Amino acid sequence: MVNKLKKLLKTPFVRNVMIMATGTAAAQLVNILLQPVITRLYGPEAYGLMGTFMAIVAIIGPVAAFAYPIAIVLPKSDKDAKGLIRLSLYITTAVAVIVGLILLFLHQPIVNIFNMESIAPYLFLIPIVIIFAGLLQVSEQWFIRTNQFAVNANATFFQAILLNGSKAGIGFFYPVAPVLIVLSSLNNGVKALFMILFARKSSYKSSSEEDDKPVSLKELAKRHNDFPMFRAPQVFINAISQNLPIILLTSLFGPAAAGFYSICKTVLAMPSQLIGKSVGDVFYPRITEAAHKGESITHLVKKATLALAAVGFLPYLIVILFGPWLFSFVFGADWVTAGEYARWIALWMFFMFINQPSVKSLPVMGAQAFHLRFTIFNLVIRMGLLAVGYYVFSSDVVAVALFGISGAVLNIILILLTLRMTKRFD
Repeated sequence: MVNKLKKLLKTPFVRNVMIMATGTAAAQLVNILLQPVITRLYGPEAYGLMGTFMAIVAIIGPVAAFAYPIAIVLPKSDKDAKGLIRLSLYITTAVAVIVGLILLFLHQPIVNIFNMESIAPYLFLIPIVIIFAGLLQVSEQWFIRTNQFAVNANATFFQAILLNGSKAGIGFFYPVAPVLIVLSSLNNGVKALFMILFARKSSYKSSSEEDDKPVSLKELAKRHNDFPMFRAPQVFINAISQNLPIILLTSLFGPAAAGFYSICKTVLAMPSQLIGKSVGDVFYPRITEAAHKGESITHLVKKATLALAAVGFLPYLIVILFGPWLFSFVFGADWVTAGEYARWIALWMFFMFINQPSVKSLPVMGAQAFHLRFTIFNLVIRMGLLAVGYYVFSSDVVAVALFGISGAVLNIILILLTLRMTKRFD
């Protein structure tokens, strides 16, 4: 058993996961130490306003480059991958300019339609956030492609120190929502900057491919057109599914309810950021390689899913059982309702945590259209249940409970359907 464990720890996959997880763990430690300070300084309402702004950003940001950055890992040629980087950055810039013009001429109508008076002045930050999001996406995917996982890990750690330290430090003197909003809008840009700085110190050398025939950006866009056609809408709809509750809770129950939801999502996403994303980022190039070589990907998906389930079971169970007490103890008495939310969100987050291998395998199998259809179905069901919680039960806790239970069930269905597809693919 000891020999098997040593052999397992020496495998490139496990080693790379540990590198990613170590950097993320250090960043999460910073979050854990500073979040109780930040929540006590700013309070639920300020946190709710920040959460509302970041929910809007989280819906737009992931599709800033029409999902082309996700394709960077797939080409065999580094030249093609670099072409996708250029294509992604051009698209990101164009999207940022278009959004900026829309906000310039239609700012007030947008504010009125979506009832965003409380964050209206900060909507002009969105084009900058879009640029930062696109830059971070291409940086992350390039370093995943080239197995430079240490760069990502180091950037994640220093980003957490700088931004959370700034929130806490400024909060002692000026604990208002604008501070949280402005600093949060810099999040992606700060991490991208650190990644670029650390990349210069990396020993990685790109393979020489002077003999390869260069491919035009138009040809690359056409070759990977399933990403803007299927993956970008899927990512966009999934982002709506995850972040629209914050906007709806603000409109239906007030900014404090959005603050409770925001802190829950931040805390409960920590295991996903620590291990789930680390496994997913390393798993993506591994399963791509397996598909190229004709290996069984069903075995890889099953093994990774069960491993994540074993890791995540106890932490999420503790939140489900003791959520209200934990949140009031850690974040202060004002946050006990957030603990009630957390019980139900944890149920959903656990199954979202273990579905990373399934989600990463779908583009490899060319199942982007399926993922889009499933995500649309997911959005309709979950938003409907959130509305039921408000209009039928008039309760924010019931609304969040229905949202969390439906998320858990739908993620189980996604995993089972993906495993059936991997068997056909094999």
